[in-house]
Amino acid sequence: MELSNDLMYQASVDKNPDFEGVFWMGVKTTGIFCRPTCTARKPKPENVEFFQNTKDAILKGYRPCKVCKPLENPDETPEYIQKILEELREDPSLKFKDFDLVERGVEPATIRRWFQKNHGMTFHAFQRMFRLNTAFKKIQQGDNIMKTAYDSGFESLSGFNESFKSIFGVSPKNSKTQKIIDLKRIETPIGTMYAAAVEEGICMLEFTDRKMLETEFKDLAKSLNATIVQGDNPHFKTLEKELSEYFEGNRTEFTVPLSPVGTEFQKSVWQVLLKIPYGETWTYKKQSEVLGDAKKVRAVANANGLNKISIIIPCHRVIGSNGTLTGYGGGIWRKQKLLGLENAILF
Repeated sequence: MELSNDLMYQASVDKNPDFEGVFWMGVKTTGIFCRPTCTARKPKPENVEFFQNTKDAILKGYRPCKVCKPLENPDETPEYIQKILEELREDPSLKFKDFDLVERGVEPATIRRWFQKNHGMTFHAFQRMFRLNTAFKKIQQGDNIMKTAYDSGFESLSGFNESFKSIFGVSPKNSKTQKIIDLKRIETPIGTMYAAAVEEGICMLEFTDRKMLETEFKDLAKSLNATIVQGDNPHFKTLEKELSEYFEGNRTEFTVPLSPVGTEFQKSVWQVLLKIPYGETWTYKKQSEVLGDAKKVRAVANANGLNKISIIIPCHRVIGSNGTLTGYGGGIWRKQKLLGLENAILF
């Protein structure tokens, strides 16, 4: 994909989100640089220049735009929230009240808005769900319900039962037949991702800005007859470690257990994806041939598009027969970055 100045300028005029992270535009007349999606008035083509990273723009003397804030990742979890989440993972019975947040220098309204935007609930509701998630696992392991309720910070058994049933749809007593899917936000150099895991392994790894993400969550829960809740999972630690090593260029294969959800045909297609070596790209046709039926190119492409475990099941390594980068759920720019990282294709 040739990133000409005309193409980048048009992308800026269109405020095309597909180019977020691909380039930044410097405005010569004002001395500022912007994201492709900046809402500020667009300058004339002769008054702009383009950069592949923010460092080059700054070294050239440009200042970050105050409107689009190009140095910030809009989906990234702020460091102070990451610290609070880590404390909750260490001790789920903790209860952060507004007073505790203010003491830490955190504005309660700010953290409330962030959780509402990124998790669809208030921070206090998030904490309650986190405690219930931990309680759910303890009860499934045979712990006493009353002891679990009080250890989870609930002041009465009836309050615990009511909250538990509102989240999981069953009472604590009947929860041993219910299944849960743990969910966690993970930061990467190319954007924030949602990771979901069950006991068997990772069942989802998607970018938070992926279209139809809500539908994917619903399909996942329905397929596994489970409830998705914020919580910790042993597989997350391995996943974060291996993703970090991958982006640092120190890992070419993943060992974290996977538990993909799909039809038998889809799973067979994803197994072929796992055979594509790091640093290589295959066409859909080659993928179909390896699968055993060269005529199933379209079916294979559709199955690739339904892969819910990005990066680890590497659908980004599949390109068009003419060498072009075809669709990618996380955005073409991310496909470029991943292939560039693996040296499969350079831009």
